Amino acid sequence: MTTLILEKSRKTGTGIWFLVLAGSLWGAGGLTGSLLARHTGLTSPAIAAYRLAVGGFLLVAFVLCTGRRLPRGRAQITRVVTLGLLAAQFQACYFAAVSRVSVSLATLITIGASPVLVLAAESALGRRRADRRALVTVALAVVGLTLLIGVPANGLDLTTLLAGAGFALLAAGGFAVLTVIASRPVPGLDEMASTGFAFTLGAVVLIPVAAGGGGLGFAPDLRALGLLLLFGAGPTAIAWAAYFRGLRTAQAGTAALMSLLEPLVGTVLSVLILGDRLGPAGLAGAGLLLTALVLEGLRG
Repeated sequence: MTTLILEKSRKTGTGIWFLVLAGSLWGAGGLTGSLLARHTGLTSPAIAAYRLAVGGFLLVAFVLCTGRRLPRGRAQITRVVTLGLLAAQFQACYFAAVSRVSVSLATLITIGASPVLVLAAESALGRRRADRRALVTVALAVVGLTLLIGVPANGLDLTTLLAGAGFALLAAGGFAVLTVIASRPVPGLDEMASTGFAFTLGAVVLIPVAAGGGGLGFAPDLRALGLLLLFGAGPTAIAWAAYFRGLRTAQAGTAALMSLLEPLVGTVLSVLILGDRLGPAGLAGAGLLLTALVLEGLRG
């Protein structure tokens, strides 16, 4: 019995480190994506489509070159298609929110609502009890995220604000559903293969959206191609494969909370690389958010 408990704890700990890796790489992706958009002039939907396309291609190429098992059978194919459609829906709704409000407000609503929705889903499905500790950890994370990002005063009319918030909540819902579904792995389905083919499908779905919202063309100079390759490799291919791998042993609620490393790491990189300044509220928010993540990591 003791051996089984230790083995389960060791596997759970490994899953959390995969989630930490995913969240950290997503945080680096914010800076990379921003630099790519600034250099190429591509719109946000185009950046999302290229991100999924390059990340999916790299993973599929890796799977084919290493002889890993390809998805087969109804259950595995269904999971790949589901993940691909949810990835496209999440990206499309998030950038629809950004186009109506702002990056900071869309990020705040999307990332802040995701762990709440996942915790509610887990509780409804009987997978995890929403006890006091879980609620306090989520509340601490959301408050920290709010202080870190801030709530901008855009002067938007109510209709535009509600539309942007609605799309952000739809994005949060898509990410939450994706997390809950992926937390129940399909036997024999390799994370690299499932992520690669799912993202390739997601890119195909997003291409018409991106083409109609500003186009996909850009000058393919060395810097643009390097940033695109970096964006598709680290924050996309490796990060999402690590996220799905972590979900093998970690709870969905833990995974959703660990995704909040994205704005935390992104803020730190902006301060260190771009010279941005973080005020007292931002520092307090970073501290609260980090505390919540540590608490969840110890719980997991």
